[in-house]
Amino acid sequence: MKNKLISIIAIISLGAFAADNEIFVDQSGTGANIDLEQLGISNIIGGLNSTAGSVNALDLDGNTMTLDINMIGATNKFLGDIYSDNFTGFYQFTGGTNAFTIQVDPTNTYSSDGSNQNVAVTGSGNTFTLNQGTTAIAASLDLDWIIQGSNNTVTSNINIDGATNYMDIDGSDNTVTYTGTGVNASAGGYFWLDHTGGQRTFNIQQLSTQDNDWLKIISVGGTASSTVCVIQNDQGTSTSC
Repeated sequence: MKNKLISIIAIISLGAFAADNEIFVDQSGTGANIDLEQLGISNIIGGLNSTAGSVNALDLDGNTMTLDINMIGATNKFLGDIYSDNFTGFYQFTGGTNAFTIQVDPTNTYSSDGSNQNVAVTGSGNTFTLNQGTTAIAASLDLDWIIQGSNNTVTSNINIDGATNYMDIDGSDNTVTYTGTGVNASAGGYFWLDHTGGQRTFNIQQLSTQDNDWLKIISVGGTASSTVCVIQNDQGTSTSC
């Protein structure tokens, strides 16, 4: 029998928090299937550094979970901690100046392996941070980003172990900072960036110390004021761009 405890509180557009919807989720146990949707502006799915009504938690703990997030509007925030093995996440954002900050299993509670995460973004001026297995192993991670819009910022740090990180970006003035680290013999990671647009800033580091990494970048568009920095280092001399 599956045991799980799910606590969800939604505060909807009342009093001092007019125009702000807030969702609090604290879930533990295996096999959870969570689907959250918010429409409007200045909404929060809580966790990490929640503000407004001091929401706190999006805290998900357990194995074999599915999380589906759909946020439509501007200046929305999706923040939280996920501790899970065999985790599936679908995140869809439509609008501008939204913030997404998620860390997956930073303390190696479930090893964070077997994850499949998909981030779809339509809009400009958004900021996204996704860190996975920051002190653990993100084994067999399949991470896909589809971003349509300009002036978006993506930061991702992954403790790779056979992980795949694919980004499809269509738009100008986007910034990508990706660091893949790994020390296991099977830690080789694969990164693929397909970009179309004008100015861009790409800072990519692959730092497996006992295996090979693979990388493919295709970028089509103007070159003025653009920066592309790629570092692959398997215990060699420290380098920088």
